[in-house]
Amino acid sequence: MRLDVIIRVSIKVLLPFILMFGLYVQFHGDYGPGGGFQAGVVAAATVILYAIIFGLAPTKRIIPPLMVEIMIPLGVLIFAGVGVVGLLVGESYLNYSVLAHDQIHGQEWGIFLVEAGVFVTVAGTMVAIFYAFTGRGRS
Repeated sequence: MRLDVIIRVSIKVLLPFILMFGLYVQFHGDYGPGGGFQAGVVAAATVILYAIIFGLAPTKRIIPPLMVEIMIPLGVLIFAGVGVVGLLVGESYLNYSVLAHDQIHGQEWGIFLVEAGVFVTVAGTMVAIFYAFTGRGRS
């Protein structure tokens, strides 16, 4: 695979655009199709494509398995933390209206934070599954 210069250069050019599309899906999820789950899968696919072309060892240097293992519960913590804020101020769980000075801005912030939590968890989970499958020895 070291002699496939065209493929490696092409992927190096495409990867930032793929990741940018994932971020577009994340931030545009409030207004159209998309959101945290889809964006997390696209971001993880970027990492997986990098690993397929350049190898697992360089990928694990860029995104270490420990970081991936931290991402999974961190996303759940972000999601749950948004709900707990509502409980702490006497409202119901995941009541976003208490997150800002008025109800509409609170809803916007709540959806944004919940989707960010989903993004982090899904991206971490997909990369963790990929690392688990590729880390297995061949028999």
